[in-house]
Amino acid sequence: MKRAIILITFSLYSIFSMAQIKESQAIDSIFSEWHKANTPGCALGIIENGELVYAKGYGLANMEYDIPNSPSSVFRIGSTSKQFTAACIVLLAEQGQLSLENTLSEYFPEFPDYAKQITIRHLLNHTSGIRDYLQLAYLKGYGDDDYYTDAHLMAWLINQSDLNFEPGEEFLYSNSGYWLLGQIVKEVSGMNMADFAQKEIFAPLLMSNTHFHNDHTQIVKNRASGYMPSGMDSYRISMTTLDMIGDGGIFTSIEDIKKWDDAYYNSEVLSEAFWKMMIEQGVLNNGEVIDYASGLFVTEYKGLKAVRHGGAFVGFRAELLRFPDQKMSIAIFANRGDANPSAMADQVADVMLKGKFVEATDAVEDMAASDSSEGESSSVAYPLDQIVGQYKIEPGVILNLSIKNDSLNVLQSWNQSSYNIVRVNGGRFQIPGDDGLSFTFSDLKDGQTQTLTVLQGSRETIAPRKKEVDVSGVKLSDFVGSYYSQELDVTYIFELENGILKSRIEDKLAKQCTIEDIDQIALEQGVARFQRTNGVISGFELDSGRVKNLVFKKK
Repeated sequence: MKRAIILITFSLYSIFSMAQIKESQAIDSIFSEWHKANTPGCALGIIENGELVYAKGYGLANMEYDIPNSPSSVFRIGSTSKQFTAACIVLLAEQGQLSLENTLSEYFPEFPDYAKQITIRHLLNHTSGIRDYLQLAYLKGYGDDDYYTDAHLMAWLINQSDLNFEPGEEFLYSNSGYWLLGQIVKEVSGMNMADFAQKEIFAPLLMSNTHFHNDHTQIVKNRASGYMPSGMDSYRISMTTLDMIGDGGIFTSIEDIKKWDDAYYNSEVLSEAFWKMMIEQGVLNNGEVIDYASGLFVTEYKGLKAVRHGGAFVGFRAELLRFPDQKMSIAIFANRGDANPSAMADQVADVMLKGKFVEATDAVEDMAASDSSEGESSSVAYPLDQIVGQYKIEPGVILNLSIKNDSLNVLQSWNQSSYNIVRVNGGRFQIPGDDGLSFTFSDLKDGQTQTLTVLQGSRETIAPRKKEVDVSGVKLSDFVGSYYSQELDVTYIFELENGILKSRIEDKLAKQCTIEDIDQIALEQGVARFQRTNGVISGFELDSGRVKNLVFKKK
């Protein structure tokens, strides 16, 4: 009987692999590491001119029962869900039930006065300044397995007395903004957004295997389990009991996402005006147009217009990449936390759109020339010992470059992951096999490059070399004590242990701190900027990724 079940399983696997296309071998090679037995993987869909021309599963959807991934497997797609939340808002606007200029305070007057300046449009474009709730949970000491509810989350956000920045001044990705959009849908429509989306989007589009997952106890047919690596060729289950939707929460399949992609070109259910609103890019207060629209990045890939969004939560990773002018879309839904479907989607695009990309222009060359110092272009092949060092992405977020085995190694401070990068041209480096991400070093001064430019698609991040500061006179005992954040309702404790400064969140494990500057300390959660009153430490402000200027007062 067991042998019969195995045969049936693998016969299903062959059925779920669509007819071969001439590029199939090149595409399959991108996922070759997931061909091994007993490993999670992904489902891939390639849509061209309204047809699902290639759909295939790689690896296992469920490692306990050896069930393979397939185009009908249902995956959690993380932040790729945001476009569906935006769609609910845009539909309500189209129906005249709200305006994108309505303010947050109109729906939730309990928020501080700053909510009077935050519009729905700000929430859609990630320009509201509202602090990210996942980061707030982390800063409160919550782990991946801790449980909290919508009511907890609303209380946390209302308790934030300040924003990261004034609304419209900057773009900073915030899961809180999209969770709040989901709550606004509920306020306006009178029904949970999961029900609204089912009624207005999924049912009309016949997306029968797609839903907002707002009940973690709900049974989902054909669900793929999420996994995280836990060693060489070993994995652990990585799921969640959280029921938040809006910033994420969509469960869907490759077969269903094809119907959503069809709706982009076919206005029978969702109008042309709807999609025009969906891809209208945000504008900052200074007039700068940003890449982000409504749950979608509107950008370019190798000269071609691209509309895309990735997702990452617990043991799932996702990417939906659309080239509207070529009528081609690539969807990759993975059930392993070490997957990089965004880079893989770019690689699939390289195969499918070969010969259609726009070649480098004079503008690109001009940009490279602008990264020069004293006549030296970024194309200069600097020796590795002139590149090594620390580069600051943002406060507390550092890339450490070192030489390992005659190669340049990158260590990320926020998750301690590391990888090698190789020189591809002068001062430009890439991860082997991933041309969607590049590292360019420039601005040579005193024998060291001073600037790192990280380019991912069309998104550019400038990271200056972290300056060396003389901290020999810093008295570590000054920082010892307990500090309370009213906004988080949590206490951070700094203590000395054998001459080493450590910090902990209440009764959590203490971790070693690093002195970054005078009265500036890097701890596991971010960077604390300490203030003094009459020469004595009185508190600090914490910068931590998508949370900035969080106030702590010394007890």
